Amino acid sequence: MNNNIKTLFSAALVAIIGVTALPANALNVFACEPEWAVLAQELGGDKVKVTSATTALQDVHHVEARPSLIARARNADLLLCTGAELEIGWLPLLLSQSGNKQIQPGQPGYLEAAASVAKMEVPQLLDRSQGDVHPAGNPHIHLDPQNVAKVGEALTARFTQLDTANAEAYKMRAAAFQKKWHEATQKWEAQAAPLKGVAVVVYHKDLSYLLRWLGMRDLASLEPKPGVPPTTGHLSELLAKLQREPAKMILRSAYSDPKAAAWLSERARIPTVTLPYTVGGNEQAKDLFALFDDSIQRLLTALK
Repeated sequence: MNNNIKTLFSAALVAIIGVTALPANALNVFACEPEWAVLAQELGGDKVKVTSATTALQDVHHVEARPSLIARARNADLLLCTGAELEIGWLPLLLSQSGNKQIQPGQPGYLEAAASVAKMEVPQLLDRSQGDVHPAGNPHIHLDPQNVAKVGEALTARFTQLDTANAEAYKMRAAAFQKKWHEATQKWEAQAAPLKGVAVVVYHKDLSYLLRWLGMRDLASLEPKPGVPPTTGHLSELLAKLQREPAKMILRSAYSDPKAAAWLSERARIPTVTLPYTVGGNEQAKDLFALFDDSIQRLLTALK
């Protein structure tokens, strides 16, 4: 990651999480992804200290369990990750090396966001020849705001369990957040009405929940199989398919390689839309509300 990207993400997290002094007994929250780090800060306020293991410009499937991450996990009171095996390549090692009994699976200090929602794309048959298939279903749950609300409820319950002295404070913050989030969701759904039925090509299945929520159609993927990089042969097949069944745009997340999308966009003559995917994915997506504001506006602009 270059210095400009690091600066962008660092600035986003400072703006989100803030730099105010925290009480000495603040809950130490280790979040695996930026979206959950921001949600934890929103719901915990000054009662929590939050750190994110990854940035918006990292592929969370492929993260190294570095000593610095292990050290942060060692001091955590709560580990908050997506789960559904999204972090299967690195989280088990991090947990075992941390030596922190509080944040192991089955303990109150361990919380999987995906456990609170119904997953899409649960495979009927596990076959690794089909690519990087997640046995528990698609783990990229955070781009449906209804899922965020459900995770928020589970997280609030866990905060009150771990920190009973501040239970009422957590409940008050949660009520305020849920009200504001519900109002924002209604606004986004009204704004996004023109997107219903629009056919798109995606890079990876990381936008499935967003597309379902907005009523958009996933026509094809740049990846020939989940987790398998695009090939020239597959892209050529996609180009032929688009000549028979056109799409309005090609979608990719900020962390994905832009080359394949650019190749297809030029030849199919349809725009590529780069979505932030999560908080910090671009300068606009500074928090969860701005993440959805920006994503919807980018889709609407491309449609026009």
